[in-house]
Amino acid sequence: MDLVLEVADHFALDNLYARLVPVAAFLPRPTINGTVWKHSTWNQLVSYLPHPPIPYELHRGHPGQFLSPVSAWPRDYIPRQCLSLIITTLVGVHLLYFLFSTFSYYFIFDHEMMKHPRFLKGQVRQEIVMSLKSFPVMMLLTLPWFEGEVLGYSKLYENVEEHGWAWFFLSIPMFLVFTDYCIYWIHRWEHHPLVYKHIHKPHHKWVIPTPFAAYAFHPVDGYLQSLPYHIFPYLFPVQKHLHLVLFVGVNVWTVFIHDSDMITGHWLENVINGPAHHTLHHLYFTVNYGQYFTWADKAGGSYRKPDSSLDPLLEVKGLQAEKETVLPGKSL
Repeated sequence: MDLVLEVADHFALDNLYARLVPVAAFLPRPTINGTVWKHSTWNQLVSYLPHPPIPYELHRGHPGQFLSPVSAWPRDYIPRQCLSLIITTLVGVHLLYFLFSTFSYYFIFDHEMMKHPRFLKGQVRQEIVMSLKSFPVMMLLTLPWFEGEVLGYSKLYENVEEHGWAWFFLSIPMFLVFTDYCIYWIHRWEHHPLVYKHIHKPHHKWVIPTPFAAYAFHPVDGYLQSLPYHIFPYLFPVQKHLHLVLFVGVNVWTVFIHDSDMITGHWLENVINGPAHHTLHHLYFTVNYGQYFTWADKAGGSYRKPDSSLDPLLEVKGLQAEKETVLPGKSL
């Protein structure tokens, strides 16, 4: 997240903090031509905020002589970093959620699924509301991991030469295998009867999920399943740009597997835990816990192979056929 924060500071936040927490509000008010320089009302309000020591060079002149706004909160001030991470994370997760969920909902998700008897009334709105309520709490729980990255406690690095191209490419499958295996056990543990009803049950309210259900869960549930993504760069070196791409990619994948799709028969379904596998997870609860691959489910005895006969859309078509039989010539 230090990479994201650096970009956000350069393009927006430096200027924002300079205007919201100007250094002028914390400098002694000089006397100019016998008149004490008065702070604006805003400066008077923010002058009570904590701040690090003001550099000596900023004490020169009077507040009206700064050629450009300067903030009393520099980039390395931890309260500013935390607030900036909150802002950028919330903006980012909302953009990612609505952009990819909306795309998947309108261009991939089969809207015939909404006629399934287990599809809830007003479900899409409920999924969105639950997601929006979860985001702030998940963000606060995740904040220490992001701040640790900014402070340099993780093994994120910038120059590829530091660990070489071989490690750069090897870290990709390592990230996927590590996070997939960890999420498998976290997800399976969440289905334990003592835990399920308190944390994971809200997500399984969506038996026939839409892409908007990807983040519609209890915030602790979302945080726990995201932990492997945050732990990995603290254990293994990862190039910063690559880690950002992987992090965004797995979030997009999470949206993708919630489209209730049951396309089967392709050669990847024995290896990749795709939308069909996750559709079965929502239907039967105790199968296909994995995130991207099927190997952990196969090893753990929880794998269920997708089959066209299990497609929930068949139930929709069956109900349609029954109604047409009862009311010939009538459609839904």
